[in-house]
Amino acid sequence: MENVLEKADAQVAESIRRLSRATSAMAESINEGVGVIQRAIKRSGDVAEELMDDTSQRVKRHPAETIAATLAVGLVAGVFIGWMLNRR
Repeated sequence: MENVLEKADAQVAESIRRLSRATSAMAESINEGVGVIQRAIKRSGDVAEELMDDTSQRVKRHPAETIAATLAVGLVAGVFIGWMLNRR
């Protein structure tokens, strides 16, 4: 009877050690994932800021082209929306 209890205790102890290792590995993976996401968010924010700065500089250097391009995009969008509404 004692032999069976000793084996059961050993199995429980081993299971607890394995569970502890698995929990630690999972926590480490989650922390690494959070770090990756934080770096990606920072990079995308930096890229967006750089894009805004470049756009501002381009508008300042070429205001007439900017107005013409905006007008063209607006007209194309308006024609497309009108076309879509008429198809119904």
